[in-house]
Amino acid sequence: MFAYQKQLLIIFAAGWISIASADEACLASAQSDLERLYCEVVERGGGAGLPSAVDFRRNDPKVQALLLQQPARRLGLALPEVSAISEPKTSTPPKKSTSESRSTSRASQAMTGCQLQGEAIRCPSVTYELAVNRPLASLDDGVLEQSNRFTLAPFDGDRTDEQAVRSYLSAAYDRYIVKMLAIGLGANTMSFTAFHNAFHTLESGDVDFSRRMEQTYELLKQDRKTLGVKARYHNKLPASLSLCEVINRDIIVCDDVGTSWVFVRLN
Repeated sequence: MFAYQKQLLIIFAAGWISIASADEACLASAQSDLERLYCEVVERGGGAGLPSAVDFRRNDPKVQALLLQQPARRLGLALPEVSAISEPKTSTPPKKSTSESRSTSRASQAMTGCQLQGEAIRCPSVTYELAVNRPLASLDDGVLEQSNRFTLAPFDGDRTDEQAVRSYLSAAYDRYIVKMLAIGLGANTMSFTAFHNAFHTLESGDVDFSRRMEQTYELLKQDRKTLGVKARYHNKLPASLSLCEVINRDIIVCDDVGTSWVFVRLN
């Protein structure tokens, strides 16, 4: 997760409240600032609803940040900004191949004549604009209600069959992008690499990826009801159209492994 990407906005505040009183066993096994913060949140009585320490560590750092956001905020504890959290490294091919979910020719035809121009992708008959995070008032009615679910089928193949995994994740990622846009978080999407890594991390820990994505999406919807968002959290832009792929006729996603950009068709 979503997860997270699943991945709401984390405001950096200089300095950390002392964690000297947090549980020593938890701290001894912590390997990151987020894991240490988890220990302090639990020590201070804010761990209701959080997973066990073992399950917490199985999550992508951005999902960890999402899980900690509300309990840390209630305790007045600061979180590192999302951009400061590095993407997990992987030995698998990082880029989603267009052929995994659609034919290469179809994708190529859709991008024929298009040019990447800053925050826009201009094609002969249509323009796609970089998606930003939208204010609560601009969201469609009902998107934050229980009826809007992530609804991803579980993976039922062999997890060592990388072709089957990537085919499954390609379709799942397309759905993830659409669902994130629906709740106004177009600027907070995971890269496909992070999505791919989250799947392997969760499934290898006997955690159902589809169920965790559903849970993370519900957390994101709840946070959207009460927490504000910035339109964007960095000014970085994709360097080349070669990083971009067609999700559907309305959406193009660009991805340099560490960062994802979503471009949406203008009416």
